Formats: sequence, C-alpha cells, structure tokens
Amino acid sequence: LLFTGQGAQTPGMGRGLCAAWPAFREAFDRCVALFDRELDRPLREVMWAEAGSAESLLLDQTAFTQPALFAVEYALTALWRSWGVEPELLVGHSIGELVAACVAGVFSLEDGVRLVAARGRLMQGLSAGGAMVSLGAPEAEVAAAVAPHAAWVSIAAVNGPEQVVIAGVEQAVQAIAAGFAARGVRTKRLHVSHAFHSPLMEPMLEEFGRVAASVTYRRPSVSLVSNLSGKVVTDELSAPGYWVRHVREAVRFADGVKALHEAGAGTFLEVGPKPTLLGLLPACLPEAEPTLLASLRAGREEAAGVLEALGRLWAGGGSVSW
Repeated sequence: LLFTGQGAQTPGMGRGLCAAWPAFREAFDRCVALFDRELDRPLREVMWAEAGSAESLLLDQTAFTQPALFAVEYALTALWRSWGVEPELLVGHSIGELVAACVAGVFSLEDGVRLVAARGRLMQGLSAGGAMVSLGAPEAEVAAAVAPHAAWVSIAAVNGPEQVVIAGVEQAVQAIAAGFAARGVRTKRLHVSHAFHSPLMEPMLEEFGRVAASVTYRRPSVSLVSNLSGKVVTDELSAPGYWVRHVREAVRFADGVKALHEAGAGTFLEVGPKPTLLGLLPACLPEAEPTLLASLRAGREEAAGVLEALGRLWAGGGSVSW
C-alpha cells in the first residue's frame, strides 16, 4: 500500500465512501471524533464544506490538511481490509507515513491522531514565506546546488531519479531554481502553505518532540519502508526521535519504491484521494512492469473508483473476500 501525502486533498473526499460502506464510515467517524477533540473546528465541516466557501479553503491549511488525509487514508485501509485485502508492505509519503505506521500498529489510533494534529498545528503556527520547488534533475546535482545555501534550503524529497524537491527560504529556493531553469531543467513551484522538510521547520521540533515522547510505540506488525532511509525498517519507527527527524529530513520516496520492489512487491495500491504516488513509480522502476491500482481518482465518483480498483485487483489474481 502507498499512502498519499499533502497536495492530494480534495473537497468532499470520503463523502461517497461514507455513504456506500459501513466499514469506511465507522473508521472515518472514529478518526473524526478523535480529531475534533484536537482541532478548533469540526474536521468533517472543513472537509465537506460547500465549494468556494471560507470553510472549504481551510482544507488547504496544513492544520486541517494533515488530519483530513489521515482520516480518509485510515478509513480506506479499513475498507480494503473489510474485503480481505491485507497489505504485506507499506510506504507513505510524509504525512502518509504516519497513516502507514498507525495501520502497522506502531501506535494506536488515539496516539496517531494526537501526533498528526500536533504536527499540523505546529507547522501551521510557523511563519509563512517559505517555498518548495520540484526540479527535474538528479539528486547529486541538486545537492551540489543546495550546499552553499544549507542554512536556508534543503532537499525535501527525492521522488524519482530526476525528480527532486527543494524547500526553504523563498529567495534562496528561487535563486537555486532559476539556476536550473537557465540550463533548461524543468522547474515547478509547489502550491503549499509552508516549506516542509526544510530548515524552516526547526522552530517546531522541540515542542513536537514533547508530543512524540508521550506516545506509546510498538514494533510494526507489517513491513514498512522508511521515508528517512528508503529501506524496510522495524525498531527505528518505535522511537519519538524518528518522528521528529521525519518532519525535518528529506522524504526518500524513490529509494523506498526500489526497496518495495526488491522485497517482492508487484502490485502497488495507492490509498488516498487521488493517485499522486502511482505517477512516480514508472521512473523509479524503469525495468519493472508492476500493477498500479488507485483507490480513488479526482473527478470520479468514489464508490465506482474503488470498485474498479477492487475488480482489477481480483482479476489480476489478488485475494478478495467477497
């Protein structure tokens, strides 16, 4: 299973699945009830607000984005499990890894919600003004360009062999991006509220560490690939310090995909509101031909989308409890 990160949120996500399947609705309701103890307004009202309303705009504020994605992805996993689909390997992208860890039993749902709510709230409380830009260049080239600006900019994610995201203080990020653009490299500014996985996250780390230290951790019951190392891990996830580093350090997603492939993964199912991670896989695994399944697709009726994925999984030989 692949658990989607920020940027994939869509207004109304989860509503169609709540109406169609009790397994999704019960897990979603549990998440929402727990988040509502932590947030300053009801999560469901933000997620399902009328398009264009002031409330609907809050979904793109990280204090609500992260809880909303967690709730949808946790409930989607419960829905797939209700059909007898048990994941053997898990990877998440940034906030997605917290969902993956919760699904793998690293922490309880209650602790997972507290951790995610604090992560979103503390990030939201940081001053805006940072930037994130995706560069179509190899990691080594980007690292060399970032090195002189290390106090203000860092590599935030390595999403493919030539797909690297940098983040940090806007002026420095834009200067680095302009240098690549002048050489004909594709650059794309990401629409985000803050510069995640960058030096600008450092003011929140101490307080987040206190919340992380109050969580009870266990070894994962399902194999999970780490964003920090890009490798299958076990005990590393069961320590507060890991989740603090996870806020600041780069997401090594491309390495993680290779680790999944090497561990025998041939079918990749994305659990999120739209399949942003599946689009990265072909570049990460150029020699492979994995089966790629999206739980949901933007603009597609939710129940129909997830049933199509279920049908494709079964037709490809997957085990389903009808």
